[in-house]
Amino acid sequence: MRQHLIALLTFAFLLLTDPPASGQAVPTPRAIASAIANEGTPPRPEEAPDDDSPRVSLSTYLAACQRGDYVQAAEYLELLPNETARGPALARMLKAVLDRHLSIDLETVSADSAGNRNDGSPGSDEIGKIPDDQGKLLPVRLVRRRRPNGDRWIFAHFAVQNIDGWFDDLPNRWMLEHLPAPLLHPGPRGVLWWQWLALPLVGLLSLMMGAAISRLFVPFIRWIASKTPATWDDALAARLGGPLALASAVVITFAVLPLLALYPAAEKFVSGLLRTAFFVAFFWSLLRSVDVLSDVIKLSPWGLAHMGSRSLISLGARISKVALGVLATVAVISQLGYPVTSLIAGLGVGGLAFALASQKTVENLFGAFSLGVDQPFREGDFVKVDDFQGTVETIGLRSTRVRTNERTVVSIPNGKLAEMRIESQAVRDRCYLACTLGLVYGTTANQMRLVVAGLEQVLRAHPKIFADNITVRFKELAPSSLDIEIMAWFLTTDYAEFQLIRQETLLAFMEVVEKAGTSFAFPTRTVHIAGKELG
Repeated sequence: MRQHLIALLTFAFLLLTDPPASGQAVPTPRAIASAIANEGTPPRPEEAPDDDSPRVSLSTYLAACQRGDYVQAAEYLELLPNETARGPALARMLKAVLDRHLSIDLETVSADSAGNRNDGSPGSDEIGKIPDDQGKLLPVRLVRRRRPNGDRWIFAHFAVQNIDGWFDDLPNRWMLEHLPAPLLHPGPRGVLWWQWLALPLVGLLSLMMGAAISRLFVPFIRWIASKTPATWDDALAARLGGPLALASAVVITFAVLPLLALYPAAEKFVSGLLRTAFFVAFFWSLLRSVDVLSDVIKLSPWGLAHMGSRSLISLGARISKVALGVLATVAVISQLGYPVTSLIAGLGVGGLAFALASQKTVENLFGAFSLGVDQPFREGDFVKVDDFQGTVETIGLRSTRVRTNERTVVSIPNGKLAEMRIESQAVRDRCYLACTLGLVYGTTANQMRLVVAGLEQVLRAHPKIFADNITVRFKELAPSSLDIEIMAWFLTTDYAEFQLIRQETLLAFMEVVEKAGTSFAFPTRTVHIAGKELG
């Protein structure tokens, strides 16, 4: 649910910061590109529109509606004497109709007092067309009329007399007629206040319904998956709850969106956000699938036969997730309408600087590949690296973490680790026992023979001894002991078990020495003092 709330807040923020409401200029991609190209060039001053031009009249009407001053807005309607009393109501209904059907760009409306001289209708300018109940497009025109305070461009009576029919066809007409007046005033971006209140409510309810649908359908999908002999579909079905809930919420919001009757630009933007959320749900499910695929490969016959490749599979899964994340980001940016090609071109320009700044990162990434291919160790192995030893916990894209015997964690960059001396105890096939026993100089030759024979007999009698290579030899006459060299291997890879075997073996060595009637030596030194004889 946390991800759903974050998506809802992001949706509200983007709607507040995205394109304009009715009556405001909507920048086209060509205009944006021109602005970027001329960023360093001072803009040319534009001539102010005439006070009695269609642009000024339409802008004044929209501003009055924005303030909720429908009395002033009614002055821009061509009304018959018997329609004057309904003027404010008609001005309000016309604004609702325009918001629903037209995205007015004031820059396209004539700024000349004579109107558009090229449309073939002097004294009349068309600002758009609105369909009637039969689907026929009817023109919305401004006409120049004389008023007590001077000539003015106003909505033609043909448009005024169609306001009632257009308004009756609005899907949200009931709300416009029964909601309190403050909620019908335009808010930020020209969206009515009741629509602003409804948008987060619809989003929240859609998320709740999506979560409910996910709870109902996921057990059904898991039941279907349980009927198949494969196991990957069971794991995948168990992980699809979140993506399915988000996708269901998007579909529900799409179905409810027409009831909000947003103006075209806002509805288009909200639809784009919903499509973006659907992309997020899709890539979210792909990320979950990567984990399932990784587990399937590890538990497959090939994975069980190549245990050394398990860490390489985990590394590949992480790289796949990063690649999917980058692809999802590009897809979302493109869906939101931003120029991805320009972004990629900009990244190409800064590619050299990025490459220079990320040398160590690239080195560590290739080091991770090297460790994955060479397989000097795997996650869970007990290793010795330079001056410390411990258990490998994680092999990441940048570094490898090792848990030491002191329970601390040492992180080593992969690029550096690939060049270090690594000793892994996990791959050995047997454990090595090497020691030197020193007997006292009072030991006789016969006792030495008994001790050597007894020590070799102890080793050969052990059930886990590697009998092909046992060394028990009288090595040398050391300064303070008679040294016996012992080398043997035990058939175990469990270090804890080897420690017990070593303990039992050393105790047996002590018994052999005691039975032979001698003892172990310790460093000693004999000092002879020569004295002077007394006469």
